[in-house]
Order: sequence, then C-alpha cells, then structure tokens
Amino acid sequence: MSVEPEAGVEVLHNTVLDTMGSEITSGELASGDVLTLDRIQERFGVSRTVARETMRVLESMGLVRSRRRIGITVQARSSWNVFDPRVIWWRLAGPGRDEQLRSLTELRIAVEPLAAAAAARSASAEQRAEAVDIAARMRGPGEAGRLDEFMEDDVAFHTLLLRASGNEMFGALADVVAVVLRGRTQLGLMPHHPVPEALDLHEEVAQAVARGVPADAEAAMTELLSEVRDAMLPLWRR
Repeated sequence: MSVEPEAGVEVLHNTVLDTMGSEITSGELASGDVLTLDRIQERFGVSRTVARETMRVLESMGLVRSRRRIGITVQARSSWNVFDPRVIWWRLAGPGRDEQLRSLTELRIAVEPLAAAAAARSASAEQRAEAVDIAARMRGPGEAGRLDEFMEDDVAFHTLLLRASGNEMFGALADVVAVVLRGRTQLGLMPHHPVPEALDLHEEVAQAVARGVPADAEAAMTELLSEVRDAMLPLWRR
C-alpha cells in the first residue's frame, strides 16, 4: 500500500527529529556543534522543508539555536526544555537514562503526594469514583504480569490525580509523568509483576481521595513513590 505524500513527509520529519534529538540529548552532538540545513538534507535525503521543520521543532525544545551568519548551534543542557515529553523519552532511551530516571522520580516524590492531597480536597464525585475504579482495575493485570495493560491503567491513575488536584501546575505535569511510567515498562525497567505493596498503595491513595482525607492520600502516595525510588536505587548506584 502506497504512503500518501503528506504521510510520507510526516514519517521523514519524525525520523529525522528522533535521530537528531537522540544525538543531541545523548551528547553525540555536543554543545557548540554547528549544523546546517544542507548537511541535514544530504545526510537524511530529505527536502529542505523537512530539514527546516525539524530544526524549528528542535529549537522550540531549546536543543538548538538558529542565528544568521552562524548557523544552527547545538545548545547546552541548561537551555533544554527538560519537561518536553520527547526530550524526556530521548534521554530515557539514551546513555543518560539512569540520571533522567532519578531526576524524574525525585520530581514525582516532590509533587505527587501534594497532588494526591489536593485531589482529596478538590476532586469531583466522578473523579473520586474513577480513581477507585482504576486502582481496583490495576490489580488483575498487575498480578497476572500483563505489564502493558497495567502501565496504561497506571498512567490513567496518576494523570487523573494530577488533574483532579485543581492545581494547573500539577496538571501540566501529567504528560511528564506519563512518559516516565511508559518508559519504565517499554525499556524493561519494571519487574514482571508489580510488587503487591504497590498495588495495595494505589488502592489506599484512591480510597483516601474518595473519602476526602488529604493527609491519608498524601501519606499513601509518599509511600508508593518511596517504593518506586527504592526499586531504582540499584540503577543510580552503578
């Protein structure tokens, strides 16, 4: 089956974007390296439109900067939009994976307990019921080792609580948390069966939110994320 022209351009753009993004975030393309549209076109065999659009997206992420008479310059990590889900994924899939996991886990520990407490105060009746339903639904695939199914429920659970917190800053982190949860599974960093304590703690968080008890929701989420941190410690110590 032939690819429609527009779809073909999109595939080429994504291929070049993923390759260039991965090379920058891994350090293969170092800060200060200068790129040109001509070399990108030649390397990937793409049109100038695709090369230019790729650089535009990378510049929006802070990975490169385009300046007249200088060219397209790779930027230092301090300029990157480290909350962009694609930047996070490239870092998780590269040699800096363990460092990225640590920073993301520490971010979650700082934010998600407070978001759970806020959800216990602010969530709608529908959101409270949905949290309980998702937490209960996670047990079956978790105990059976159906990790892809478990992962999607886990993403839905944490996304719901961040958005139910009533805090737009917490809600804006939903995509960040989603990409690290998916990354742990897709990169083979999850145990084949989630530990029983994690399943129990998801239900404890959900029940505390449903009952409207912020302190219990915060404590249970803190314990849940402490379990995640402990599971990651062997990677960080290598």
